[in-house]
Amino acid sequence: MHSHAIIDSPLRTAKLGLPEVKIGLIPAGGGTQRLTRLVGPQAAIDIIVSGRHVSAKNALEMGLIDRIVVDDRLVTEAIHFVKGLPEGQGLRRVRDMTERIEHAKARPQEWKVKRDEAAARARFVKAPHSALACIEMAVNRSFEEGLALEQTLFSLLEGSDEAKALRYAFFSEREAAKIPGTPEHYKPAAVRSAAVIGAGTMGGGIAICFADAHVPVKVLDSSQESLDRGMQKIRDTYATRVRRGSLTQGEMDESLAYIKPVMDYEQMGEADVVIEAVFERIDLKKEVFAKIDGVMKEGALLLTNSSAIDIDTMANVTRRPADVAGAHFFAPANVMKLCEVVRGASSSVETILRTAKLGRDLKKVSVVAGSCDGFAANRSRAPLVTEAMLLLEEGARPDQIDHVMKAFGYPMGPFAVSDLSGLDVSYDTRKRRAAADPTYRKLHVPDRMVELGRKGQKNGTGWYRYNPGDRKPIVDPEVDAIIASVARELGVEQRQFSDAEILQRLLFASVNEVCKILEDGKAYRASDVDVMWLYGFGFPRHRGGLMYWADTIGASTVGQQVEAWHEQFGKRWKPGRLLLDAAAAGSQLRELRAPGI
Repeated sequence: MHSHAIIDSPLRTAKLGLPEVKIGLIPAGGGTQRLTRLVGPQAAIDIIVSGRHVSAKNALEMGLIDRIVVDDRLVTEAIHFVKGLPEGQGLRRVRDMTERIEHAKARPQEWKVKRDEAAARARFVKAPHSALACIEMAVNRSFEEGLALEQTLFSLLEGSDEAKALRYAFFSEREAAKIPGTPEHYKPAAVRSAAVIGAGTMGGGIAICFADAHVPVKVLDSSQESLDRGMQKIRDTYATRVRRGSLTQGEMDESLAYIKPVMDYEQMGEADVVIEAVFERIDLKKEVFAKIDGVMKEGALLLTNSSAIDIDTMANVTRRPADVAGAHFFAPANVMKLCEVVRGASSSVETILRTAKLGRDLKKVSVVAGSCDGFAANRSRAPLVTEAMLLLEEGARPDQIDHVMKAFGYPMGPFAVSDLSGLDVSYDTRKRRAAADPTYRKLHVPDRMVELGRKGQKNGTGWYRYNPGDRKPIVDPEVDAIIASVARELGVEQRQFSDAEILQRLLFASVNEVCKILEDGKAYRASDVDVMWLYGFGFPRHRGGLMYWADTIGASTVGQQVEAWHEQFGKRWKPGRLLLDAAAAGSQLRELRAPGI
């Protein structure tokens, strides 16, 4: 932004942007003031408040750069550019540019709508609001006044709790990419072709990820009808992007050309990777892996998108278990950024590294976990869900719990999320776990809801009621009656809960489980699980992550409360050894690691 002119090349991989807001800061050194003058307040809001990067083509269209050269002769072209300036014109100073500012002053509503939308989205965090204040100053006051405000606000943000939490999240993501046991100088090869088994919601979303990355992908399903339905859903997803303006029709057609439906396993045998994305049924998954083992070329990655089933169950039906691992995408797969890479007992480190690179190449955040029921992400969140359901039996209401979690910073509460995904989905998972584990704790209220036909938004009744064609949740007295009935049957006395108690019951349960996951060696670092929660469950980023947030309470306080609830509620609250050790030592929970890491 300090440059007199900017020239870029479409061949370069570098992108342009001001990402400081992502770590709780705003651009310093006049960044907010100069960018607003270069591109106008609307584009400045889009770039600064989102923290996103833009390509050379987009940068040229908005006026951020002056020219794109057609080859790598950047220095030569820059010299020609300067020599071509009219005599006496000289080099401009961005601070003196007024055209975009005058336009904004004449049409204030054009950019103030954008400002208000950005402010509404950033209701929990300070940096975006500071950036908006600086952009507004750039429009309405002098460069010097805008620069002074920018410097003041930057100084206030730099040492804030929010910025510290966001910096932790930023560096934790990079730490998660460091996989223990990586051979020296090993560089995993990129995937050039892919196959997906299952054209349902998850399989279709994964196929879109490959197409968006320009990787040819073949999609297979058990029947022509299912395959046609899946392909139509893929086309509809792209069409929605076109309607929203995030994609052109030409770009949609280009992406769809990378996806090829097939009905024969042999047609995908030459792919570098195959991802199984069928229903969470062990017998079905074993059948699929036996088939792909028979057709896939040597060295292909054999991956499962299972969210909970032991990787070894699938690996053991193949003759190459070292090539088998989990690639657990989160729904919707083409939107959510987390890819949980799951290592089985026989997964080679090369397989894990290649799978992690695949996730990154698909624009996901890859985090490694060990194989166990639920892996690291879902296993760590399961206690939160359990406590939410048990709190209902004890007298809390779904809308109160959702309110607590939204006030904490979540975009939606757990019961609204459950309605969105469907109550019957988790019902089937609970039945599978109960069949496998006789000690499994039955959750009576959600089971009763499903058995009474309440499945969520899909049929208009779940934890809330929904009017036809409207996704706005409406508190339903019938739900309160169902909960009260279950409590009477169980002999549970209901009472009122404070918001603080609800929050701690939910989150402390999962903090304790993360400690147990680390003890079991099913995650490398506590910070890795924080990254999973940020990208897989929408944990408020300005709070750093689950374990980082727990450190703001203190390991000692968390440990004492968990011990008290263990005495009150029994074995589900048994404190993990690592939690007790951290509580006794007063150490940081976010710094906990698996043994030997």
